[in-house]
Amino acid sequence: MLLPRQTFASGAVEVAPGLLGCVIEHDTPEGLVAVALTEVEAYNGEADPASHAFRGRTARNAVMFGPPGHAYVYFTYGMHFCVNLVCLPEGTASAVLLRAGRVVEGEGLARARRTAPGPGGRDLARGPARLCQALGIAREQNGADVCDPASPLRVRWPAPGAAGATDVAISSGPRVGISAAGDRPWRFWITGDPTVSAYRPHAPRRARQKPVSAPARTDGTIPL
Repeated sequence: MLLPRQTFASGAVEVAPGLLGCVIEHDTPEGLVAVALTEVEAYNGEADPASHAFRGRTARNAVMFGPPGHAYVYFTYGMHFCVNLVCLPEGTASAVLLRAGRVVEGEGLARARRTAPGPGGRDLARGPARLCQALGIAREQNGADVCDPASPLRVRWPAPGAAGATDVAISSGPRVGISAAGDRPWRFWITGDPTVSAYRPHAPRRARQKPVSAPARTDGTIPL
């Protein structure tokens, strides 16, 4: 059963913990891969300095201001895709970043897409970029309706008998690698799950030192 759109009617901070244990699946020509979510982060739109929507609507973040229950996919560091689920009614911007999960269907395809699966497949979707790689999510999925049964990218409740957010211990803490509003405990994860990514605080990038030339042996003039 897919999550109804009403699930995303509240803000990201309220929605995020309830997504733990839910399954995101992507049906592609290569096959289907499904990941049970074990770690998420909330971003509170224009009220959150760490959100892409903090400075208002742009061409890049327009999906965040659209209707809830859609995927906001962005490209980061010139090499990785990350996927968020949009919350709140159209015209506002709030989204949950999907940080990590456990592959529950299509493990063979996920392993083919990922070069380092880790022990027992732990690292197949451990981290937001790896999660997108395992699922085959890229720019084409930006704006996908995850509540539509006809959509290739969907989010559903846990399978019968599988643990959901109400059946497991949930931890919360600061978001990963955030320089602004880094103290807000808006990262949520299933306590003790091995697929949860390692926490790393923000580390400012050091400017590269420019090479210094050796002192010239002359004053630079051309002898006559």
